[in-house]
Amino acid sequence: MYYSVCVPAVFSGSGKKVHEVLPAIRQAGFEAYEIWSWWDQDVDACKEAQQENRLSIAALCTRFVSLTDCACREAYLEGLKETAQVCHRLGCKTIITQVGQELKDIPREVQHASIVEGLKACVPILKEHNLTLVIEPLNTRIDHLGYYLWSAKEAFQIVEEVQDDHVKVLYDMYHQYVMGDLVVEEIVKNIDKIGHFHMAGYPGRHEPLIDCEIDYPQILSAIRESSYEGGVGLEYVPVHDAAEGLKVFMDTSADRYP
Repeated sequence: MYYSVCVPAVFSGSGKKVHEVLPAIRQAGFEAYEIWSWWDQDVDACKEAQQENRLSIAALCTRFVSLTDCACREAYLEGLKETAQVCHRLGCKTIITQVGQELKDIPREVQHASIVEGLKACVPILKEHNLTLVIEPLNTRIDHLGYYLWSAKEAFQIVEEVQDDHVKVLYDMYHQYVMGDLVVEEIVKNIDKIGHFHMAGYPGRHEPLIDCEIDYPQILSAIRESSYEGGVGLEYVPVHDAAEGLKVFMDTSADRYP
């Protein structure tokens, strides 16, 4: 298990571009970063800064095309092919995907089936490029009203139905806590279906180890003791200075989770 810094979140108030903050991430003691959209970034500049600062990129998003709507499937696959090429350029192995908004007047089981079939159609692309696609449940109470996939349980079910290790779950501990569905035992039981984690504090989605209701020491210790070897992305909006907050997190984490 290792930590990565989600640049668009942690440095959201900096006014700087991704490649400009990578030195600060390295100086704070991290070895990995991640981004959301790649299509509005200078990918070549990111690659150069990544190499200069001896960083790897843990994850990035594919284009935000609906998987709940089967009519959008070809557009989704085209976006995934583009994203796979960017992953090759940056050395990224994990692609984050959202599944789209819940469609009104369409039964949830029909939308569930559309997601499964769409993900199955992604598998040949993922295998060709040796990539993992992680589907992300999001909270629908605060941040993502109307989004289809809010339950980690349903996300695990989707992964089981796809039946391929190139498709897994992005388990965002903040989102699941907001939904009242954050259960350590469920995480450990399904650890082989999880390809990436995200964390942020609650309330406020701020620093995860400061004034936070979520018992991250217990959760992270359980993850460390499992077979999980992937990334845990810090996806929070800081109250304090971003770079200093990262140093504090790394120092605190080293004390708590040796």
